[in-house]
Amino acid sequence: MGVDRRYFCLSMAGTIASLGMVGCSRAQTPPTSTPALLRWQAFKAAFVAADGRVVDTGNGGVSHSEGQSYAMMLAVAAGDRPGFDQAWQWTEANLARPDLALYAWRYDPRAATPVADRNNATDGDLMIAWALARAGDLWHDARYSDRAAAIRAAILQKLVVVRGRRRLLLPGLDGFATGTHTKLNLSYYIWSALDDCARRDGRAWRPVIADGQALLRAAQFGPNRLPTDWIDVGDDGTVAPAPDKPPYFGFDAIRIPLYAVTSGRGALVKPIAAWWRGLLAKGAPIPAWIDVTTGASAPYPLSVGGMAVVDRTLGKAATAPLSTDYYAAALQSLVPTLG
Repeated sequence: MGVDRRYFCLSMAGTIASLGMVGCSRAQTPPTSTPALLRWQAFKAAFVAADGRVVDTGNGGVSHSEGQSYAMMLAVAAGDRPGFDQAWQWTEANLARPDLALYAWRYDPRAATPVADRNNATDGDLMIAWALARAGDLWHDARYSDRAAAIRAAILQKLVVVRGRRRLLLPGLDGFATGTHTKLNLSYYIWSALDDCARRDGRAWRPVIADGQALLRAAQFGPNRLPTDWIDVGDDGTVAPAPDKPPYFGFDAIRIPLYAVTSGRGALVKPIAAWWRGLLAKGAPIPAWIDVTTGASAPYPLSVGGMAVVDRTLGKAATAPLSTDYYAAALQSLVPTLG
């Protein structure tokens, strides 16, 4: 589920040329080059295998529903239908659950059973649904639209729970609600995707959005008022860093400002922007993570992907070349694609 990126996010995962499983010139190229198409082509050449599988170069070559969703979103934004279909078909063939319109979160090609854990990751499901809905609109194909609607319905039915008068978006089906406490990942709230759900399905999604925003406003920990990668939500209304996870604003939480600012919710992440702005004003590097309780920080800086999120949050243009690390490159590609 929530992949611990502390051990690989910064690493340059080897040169693209060394990745024999990654293709470079497979899919048909739409005739008109656009910035979105160029971004997608670069990402596809570096991280998408010939069968449509997105390869996490920083994590042993595994794949996730998250990565498949990123590829689908980049492809539909680029108008590349063959590339979109390739990523979607691999996802359906390898990650789709037989019982629900949701997807297993992880595929490991090194394992005898590549999908050993059938649990889902809600952020991947949300973005897959959003990408499919956009594809249905763009290419007027009911297959995409119908599958998107089924995924949204499954999320609403199985992953939205009422706890302590709040509607919470569970990170996955299993393992997150225990007794009077629920563990959440606020980077799984992809606000633009949730807005799209509300536009298409109506008022059922509005409390999920409103309560999620309230959680983010409450999840301001330590002197810098930063959210952590994982939080604990009590039925009594308390919000705290998850006790079984490091209290880091780190490799998951970096997506919180990305999804906030690209959905027009920059006000939700003002403390994050203020902390980053303060570091830059002092000429200090932005660390890859910071412990919100002790102030200890990573001994290495944020990746170029994370810096692309910083730049977008602070209203600057990002100009770094595409990283050779999957997660950093995904962030770089998503920043302009999502807005």
